[in-house]
Amino acid sequence: MIEDKSKLDDVMDSEAISESSHCATSNHARLIPMIVAVPMFLQSLDTSILGTALQSIASSLHVEILHLNFAITAYLLSLALFLPASGWLADRFGTRKVFCSAVAIFSLASAFCGAATSITQVVLFRIFQGLGGAMMVPVGRLILLRSIPPAQLVVAMVWFTVPGSIGRVVGPLLGGLIVTLTSWRWIFLLNVPFGVLGILLSLKFVPDSRSEKVDRFDFRGFVLMAIALSGVVFGLETAGHTFVPLTVTIVVTGLGLAAAVAYVIHSRDRVDVIIPLKIFGYKAFRAATVGGIPVRLAVGSAPVFIPVLLQVGLGFTPVQAGLMGAWLAIGAFCVRPIMRHAIHAFGFKPILIVATALTGTTFACYGLFTPNTSIYFMFVVLFIAGIANALGMISMNTMGFLGVPQNLMSKATALSTMMQQTSISFGVALCTSCLTVTAHVHGHSAERLTFRDFPATFFIVGALSLLSIVAFAQLKDEEDAEMR
Repeated sequence: MIEDKSKLDDVMDSEAISESSHCATSNHARLIPMIVAVPMFLQSLDTSILGTALQSIASSLHVEILHLNFAITAYLLSLALFLPASGWLADRFGTRKVFCSAVAIFSLASAFCGAATSITQVVLFRIFQGLGGAMMVPVGRLILLRSIPPAQLVVAMVWFTVPGSIGRVVGPLLGGLIVTLTSWRWIFLLNVPFGVLGILLSLKFVPDSRSEKVDRFDFRGFVLMAIALSGVVFGLETAGHTFVPLTVTIVVTGLGLAAAVAYVIHSRDRVDVIIPLKIFGYKAFRAATVGGIPVRLAVGSAPVFIPVLLQVGLGFTPVQAGLMGAWLAIGAFCVRPIMRHAIHAFGFKPILIVATALTGTTFACYGLFTPNTSIYFMFVVLFIAGIANALGMISMNTMGFLGVPQNLMSKATALSTMMQQTSISFGVALCTSCLTVTAHVHGHSAERLTFRDFPATFFIVGALSLLSIVAFAQLKDEEDAEMR
């Protein structure tokens, strides 16, 4: 009897420990993702607010509104330069230390942007800001992947995207209120307190990790990769603009492409390089990064060009544009509670195909917006687009790292972020070039955009984004089932 009671007590204690462990893991899968997602919040807030305030900044600095595109993408150019080193730095100095340093650099650069008095200064400080951003997101994602068990990864990724969604929800409205009630400079200054909060929470709750064996820093590969990425991004951003001679664009782009070829030769069949290209050998990673490029063109350019369409094309005030843009983020936020169940029920492949189809269709629908379009139609389109964006981005960001071994995880996160940011840069550059060409076809400069100049841009990019369906359709059903 006593022995039976003892066994019963042992079972109950074991169940209590198991339940406690499950609760701890569950809390772990929520707390850490939300803390390391502070950079996502800062970047989302920065991008969504900046899009709403472009017209105000252009007026204040006396520049053409499309020239501010270079200020936005100077950040992306800086990301391209420094992203390749983020994985090595995290392995060498520890994830928490690098993460906190990156948030500090980003916040300080934001303060400098808020004090800028010319477009040149804004561009320079945005480059400094990109140095911090290049380490924030990939290292934050690496912390997540190393500290969360695979079984909890979908839940963690959902929570990882929550702060970014909040940033996109409050960003457009906050940006409209800021430029209406005070100076656009507060758009950048707001990043500082959030950055300090992120650093304090990270120091208290985020675990530190580093690799026991760190390869020698691949300086040659870093230089080649940086030249390749920055050359291509520079070419994308300056093509079709008059402020950079065409010959300069061609030469720099050609230099970037030559460096890319040199890096492929340098890194062939090697794992000790700054970014091993063998990571593309993992099919899920390749599908999520390379296959996801077309759909990211639309997702990445929407936060910039929807506010421009609403304000410049349709005559909305900054506050009105902010309220409209918030529906995109509200749709994205609403889908998050069902993501885990949706992936388990349907799998990655069907969700990615449906999400891409909806993203391309809704992006093309933006081209139907005119001053006479029903406001309710706009609400519905933006809300559905937000749902589609969330379905696609969470699925790609989760699926892409399944199967990648731990010793390559830091470099995989860096490579994934590089591909994502380059896609966004390409999307912004493509939309800008389309708008510039359309304006000239209509007989006026890009300084005097009307709503008639926007449809072609949204139709072209929306159609291109559908190409991702081809890549996602290549995933086999048994592979999808295994990832689930």
